[in-house]
Amino acid sequence: MSEFNGATLMITGGTGSFGNTVLKHFLETDIGQIRIFSRDEKKQDDLRHELQARHPDHAKKVKFYVGDVRDPRSIADAMPGVDYIFHAAALKQVPSCEFFPMQAVKTNVEGTDNVLHAAIDAGVKRVVCLSTDKAAYPINAMGISKAMMEHVIYANARVAAERSDTVICCTRYGNVMCSRGSVIPLFIDQIHAGNPITITNPEMTRFLMNLDEAVELVRFAFNHANPGDLFIQKADASTIGDLAKGVQQLFGDTGTNIIGTRHGEKLYETLMTREERLRSEDMGHYFRVAADNRDLNYDKYFVQGKVVTQAEESYTSHNTVRLDVDGVVKKILTTDYVQEELKGIRHN
Repeated sequence: MSEFNGATLMITGGTGSFGNTVLKHFLETDIGQIRIFSRDEKKQDDLRHELQARHPDHAKKVKFYVGDVRDPRSIADAMPGVDYIFHAAALKQVPSCEFFPMQAVKTNVEGTDNVLHAAIDAGVKRVVCLSTDKAAYPINAMGISKAMMEHVIYANARVAAERSDTVICCTRYGNVMCSRGSVIPLFIDQIHAGNPITITNPEMTRFLMNLDEAVELVRFAFNHANPGDLFIQKADASTIGDLAKGVQQLFGDTGTNIIGTRHGEKLYETLMTREERLRSEDMGHYFRVAADNRDLNYDKYFVQGKVVTQAEESYTSHNTVRLDVDGVVKKILTTDYVQEELKGIRHN
């Protein structure tokens, strides 16, 4: 992690699942300081005490800033001396955003714009923003707000490349297993309570990645980004039905209830659109989608022959590697949350 030696890293939404995993990866390295920026002082206090108890020799590296990405002043006050930013603050619950779409706009769109303007003004070197598969061909308010967020990122990346040395890029990934509000902890809680687990549609497919993979994607983007690049991890997927069976195989079968699709849910998710795939670069474990750096003067662009605007297919949870139940079990066992829950069962 030589690129972070002595540096100051700021994480927006830093008390969430992603921020906690970043701390696991970075805390005991030679990083100079990690700034946790979030609006929930209770979660900050809980995290502060946890770090003091578990990492007494390194806890002083972590500084806490109470603020909101909706409030430009609070961001600016936390920004002096920051070298790098991982922007993870977001409203991400699909049903909640359906009922309160303007709240999603204020946090995901306006909040991102506030963070990026403050970063450019403060001379931050690199900003990696976190997006979601729901931003590709969005049909729900959360996905639409994240799609607009991505366009805000690309617009600010273009401005930053012209006016400063700040490099701004974006990552997009699918369901992060066991993150806050995700379905695996819900399944486990329902099983512990002796209740049937609730499944929306067993034929739905979703990408599966763990929090460590999410952090590695962000680090890869950090190390390889040109202004405005989008990075996507090649990810496995499963049906929701097989995911439920995998959780039950580990924690017990209490039955299932099919409750039907919730507000704004898709049958499958898209990580890379057909249009993006046309300008993507395969980098092994990841795709890089280069920014469209044309300006508004289209008169200077000439194309001869047939114009191709999209690839034959998108990259989706329906056409990626599909895990069976055994594969799902192996995948979810890579998460700390599931491992801790299993330890709890053994101890009882």
